Amino acid sequence: MRVVVCTVVHHPADARIYFRQIRALLDAGHEVTYIAPFDEDFPERQGESLTTVTIPRAVGRRRLGALRAAKAAMAHSAPGADLLLVHDPELLLVLPPRPGRPPTVWDVHEDTAAALTTKAWLPAFLRPVAAGGVRFAERTAERRLHLILAEHGYNARFSKTHPVVPNTTVVPEVAPPPSGPRRVVYVGLISPDRGIAEMIALARLLAPHGIAVELIGPADAAARAQIEAAGEAVHARGFVPNEQALGMASGALAGLSLLHDEANFRHSMPTKVFEYMALGVPVISTPLPLAADLVNGAECGYVVPFGPDVSAAADAVLALDRDPDLRVKMGLRGHDAARQSLGWAADAKAFVAQLEAWARDPG
Repeated sequence: MRVVVCTVVHHPADARIYFRQIRALLDAGHEVTYIAPFDEDFPERQGESLTTVTIPRAVGRRRLGALRAAKAAMAHSAPGADLLLVHDPELLLVLPPRPGRPPTVWDVHEDTAAALTTKAWLPAFLRPVAAGGVRFAERTAERRLHLILAEHGYNARFSKTHPVVPNTTVVPEVAPPPSGPRRVVYVGLISPDRGIAEMIALARLLAPHGIAVELIGPADAAARAQIEAAGEAVHARGFVPNEQALGMASGALAGLSLLHDEANFRHSMPTKVFEYMALGVPVISTPLPLAADLVNGAECGYVVPFGPDVSAAADAVLALDRDPDLRVKMGLRGHDAARQSLGWAADAKAFVAQLEAWARDPG
């Protein structure tokens, strides 16, 4: 099976797209053409079964040129393919025409309409209009394409039930022990709604105790401004490919997930929570429903309030720092829970099997 995968918004090293789905397809013996905004951080890579195509990235209001490039790349690569897999709602506007387009799958990563409420680049008066357009696009896509969803809760937005490919992660057989400097980590996209202000405030509270806050991941413009203003209060590492980022997070006192109470997050499980648990790193999370249920159920960390007061998060870090046995026990409980139900291996097989079925019988 030859699959064309396209994103114009996500980083080409996106953990879900590249490190999970594309690798699962390659491991199953399929060929993949990957159209994405490759750059110096993650350049094009070719293999026996992998071909990559570089297009510009759609950022903020600068989207038209990137969409034109994605349209041209898909039009060139999709004919003759067995399946086209797209990862952004914007790409629904520039799909190759039928007939001639292979069976097409849209991977729904998030509640896009809800996410628009946090996008600083979109004027506030346009956000309801844009959200309505997204909902219309979702209904149209459901009639014309195959859908896979990143969360079970997303099915409520659609008239039919669609397969779910959750953002689980690879779980090592043994949890790495605490190691290295005393630090807490955050892995993922850094933005105001994901708690950059809170993490900077936490860093200032922990600094007198000799504990660092390390941010691993790309930052949006608003977050970059806050990081620059914070000076040496936080250690921002920038973008790092997922596998390397998880290696850097291994051994930390705790992993942070201080996301805000936004509609886009309420029905989603932050992938970073899975990843910390898989690494045996205790989790400190705000009380988003799915994250709180998982952390409390596994007794693998602390759930702290939303808001700018990060004293509860600081107290949690200091408790783990004072009691190494507690840190190890929480980490092992999280790792055990991840091994039992959060491993990617089973989800990878189901994902590949579903694409194979759609390629055989487009429906």
